[in-house]
Amino acid sequence: MTSPVRGRLDRLRRQYAPHEHRPLEGYAATMGAFGALAGSLAVAAKLTGRTVPERPATADVVLISIATHKLSRLIAKDSITSPLRAPFTRYAEPGGSGELNEEVRDEGSPLRHSIGELVSCPFCLAVWVATGLTSGLVFAPKLTRLAATVFTAVAASDFLQMAYSLAKEAAEGRPE
Repeated sequence: MTSPVRGRLDRLRRQYAPHEHRPLEGYAATMGAFGALAGSLAVAAKLTGRTVPERPATADVVLISIATHKLSRLIAKDSITSPLRAPFTRYAEPGGSGELNEEVRDEGSPLRHSIGELVSCPFCLAVWVATGLTSGLVFAPKLTRLAATVFTAVAASDFLQMAYSLAKEAAEGRPE
């Protein structure tokens, strides 16, 4: 980046959050990457002649929504996926039900920090996951629906496991 631009970004960051570290450059780069991805997907759909539905089927919206919830949590919180997050986060403590709580690494670049926030936050990841799954409906609908069905089934199973545990505790008279 040129010096005047960097100077303006530094002033903006100080004005925006004078008492906290907010890596605005990293956020801008992450937003730019998302925009480039979304734009590339739109161009690819146009170039390959893929038709984009005017209105997605309700069943697809429900399937993709539940799959997005599960896949976002799996990437952001699951113990097994911690190696994906490790370059950007640091283990803090167990989060219950096979999940972890992690802290974003503050050392390194603003981009590393913003990626850490992205990969450790299921809410933040959801837009990326939903974009991927929705694009999959355009480019490979059968495979995408199959994969989304797996994640939807796992999400339903998670809720059933939790309900079973609560019912078992209630039947045995143990407090929650």
